[in-house]
Amino acid sequence: MAFEPQIFNRHHLKLRALLLHDEAWFCARDVGRLMGIEWHERKAVKLDPDQRRTLNLQGNSGPEEHLMISESGVYAMLVYHYLPENRHLRQWLTHQVLPMLRDQPQPAQTQAPSLGLLEWQGGALSLLHWRKEPWIRLRDMPQVVPVAGSGCLW
Repeated sequence: MAFEPQIFNRHHLKLRALLLHDEAWFCARDVGRLMGIEWHERKAVKLDPDQRRTLNLQGNSGPEEHLMISESGVYAMLVYHYLPENRHLRQWLTHQVLPMLRDQPQPAQTQAPSLGLLEWQGGALSLLHWRKEPWIRLRDMPQVVPVAGSGCLW
């Protein structure tokens, strides 16, 4: 599956970005170009595993694999490769790119599971929403379904 990124421009350089499960992800190569550094895969080693991932982005010639870094990963890279002029890049990302990215309507991700919470008076359970269905863990069922014949919860 290829994701369709939003494209932002700064000083005639593009930045591909997208929201994935309400988290902003940026094309690492584009971020490096905007920071004035050449991006090598080994630079990603400085980031934690949850700050980097590989995604297929829809390009002009079809899906292309790209290393993506999270919002916190971008800020970490700005700290690791500090240049005073990158302050303007951080401000642009924080005050223009991220608000525009978050304001765009996102396509329904019916295939992607999401966590929720089922609450009632006196209790709450974790709930998984997947394929338009709520799912409850089997071990949590005794809290939801009364024991046969007893009229009370386990």
